Amino acid sequence: MNIAVIGAGYVGLVTAAGLASLGHHVSLGEANADRVRRLEDGEIPIYESGLDELVRWARSSNRLRFHQSNIEAVKGAELVFLCLPTPAGDDGRADLSFVESVVRELAHSLESGAAFVVKSTVPPGTAQALQASLLAAGSPTAVISHPEFLREGTAVHDFLHPDRVVIGSDDPILAKAVASLYDSLATEVIETDQTSAEMIKYSSNSYLATRLTFANTLANLCEAVGADIVDVLRGVGLDHRIGPHFLKPGPGYGGSCFPKDTLALISLAEDAGYDFRLLRAVIAADEEQRRRVADKVKAAAGGGLRGRRVAVWGVAFKAGTDDVRESPSSLIAALLQREGALVTAYDPEARDPNLRHADSALAAVEGADVLLVATEWPEFAKVDLEQVAARMRGHRVVDARNLLDPRQVRAAGLDYSGLGRPNA
Repeated sequence: MNIAVIGAGYVGLVTAAGLASLGHHVSLGEANADRVRRLEDGEIPIYESGLDELVRWARSSNRLRFHQSNIEAVKGAELVFLCLPTPAGDDGRADLSFVESVVRELAHSLESGAAFVVKSTVPPGTAQALQASLLAAGSPTAVISHPEFLREGTAVHDFLHPDRVVIGSDDPILAKAVASLYDSLATEVIETDQTSAEMIKYSSNSYLATRLTFANTLANLCEAVGADIVDVLRGVGLDHRIGPHFLKPGPGYGGSCFPKDTLALISLAEDAGYDFRLLRAVIAADEEQRRRVADKVKAAAGGGLRGRRVAVWGVAFKAGTDDVRESPSSLIAALLQREGALVTAYDPEARDPNLRHADSALAAVEGADVLLVATEWPEFAKVDLEQVAARMRGHRVVDARNLLDPRQVRAAGLDYSGLGRPNA
C-alpha cells in the first residue's frame, strides 16, 4: 500500500520505517528542512535501538522517501498518517494546533478515497471534530483514530511485535484497510469507534503512570516500616492478577507521554464535569517523589547542599533513550542546583543543556560528595565501585533506581541509600 506519514519525529520516523519494513511504500513529510537533510544523509536524529538499521534498509529498498513538502508527500497515498506533536498547553490540555494545521493544509490535496489516520495522542472526540471540520471545508476525507503504543528504547520492537492494534473508525471498509497493513504481524486488532480508540491510549498511559506511582509510594512506606520494597514487589508481582510490569520504584515518571497524558485526561474529565481525584493524587505523588529523592541527596550531603558536589548518573528519563523531556533526573538536578549544589552529570546518550556533563561515569564522580543514580542504564551496574570510592570526596550513594547491589557498594567503602530498602 502507498502511505504518507506526516512528521519525522519520534513516532513518525519509527512508524514510517516500520511500515516500510512490512512491505509498504512510505513517503515521509517533514517541515524541518535540516531534519530532512540529515535523514537524506543517513543520519538518524534520535537514539532508538535498531532504528538506524531499519531506516537504512527501507531506504536501500526504495520503500521510504523523505519530503520537506507535505503536499508532495501525500501524492498517491491511500492513507495519510498524522504523527505530529500534541504538547500540553498551559492549562494541561493537549495543544492540537499542529494536527489541525496539517489537516487544513492537506484537506483538498488527498487522493479520492484516501483517509487521514491520526497516530498522534489526541483527546477523545478529536477525530470526530476533525471529521466535522473537513466536511465544513467541503472535503469528504475520512478521519481514523489509530493510537500508537511505542515505548522509547524499545519502539522498533514494539512496532514489529505489538500487543494490539487499535483502530477507531465509523467506516468498516477503511478500518479493514488500516488493519490489513499489519497482516504479517501476529497480534490482536481492536476495531472500535474513534472516541473509544482515543480513550484507550489515554487510559493505558494513565494506568501505567498510576502503577509506577503506586510502587514509589509503597517504597516510601517500606522505608517507614522497615520492609524491603524489592522483596515486597516481587511477592506482589508474582500474583498473576497483577504481574511484575511497571512495579519498580524510581524517581518518578517522565518522557513525552505520561506527564502530558495524565494532565490531559484530568482536563478531559473536567470538561465532562467529572473530578478525576485518583489521577490528581497520582500526579501530586509523582511530584512529591522527585522532592523526596532530592531530600535524600541533601541528607547524604550532610543536611545542606551549598557548595556540595553531586554526581548524577543518568539524564534521560529512562534507559535506552536520549529523551530528557520531563526527565526526573533533570528535574531533581534542578532542585539540587537551586539549593546551591554543584552538579556534574553523565549519561551514555542524553544531554541536558542546563547541566555540566562528564565524559564517563567515573569522571562524573571526581571529587563528588554524593553520587545519585538517577537513570537505570545497565552500564552503571558494571562500574568499578572501588574506583568510584577512590575518586569521590565523600562516600554516600543515593540509588534512586535500586540498580546497584547494596553489598557491593558497602564493600567498596561507600554508604548506600536506595528507595524502600532500609535494611538492604
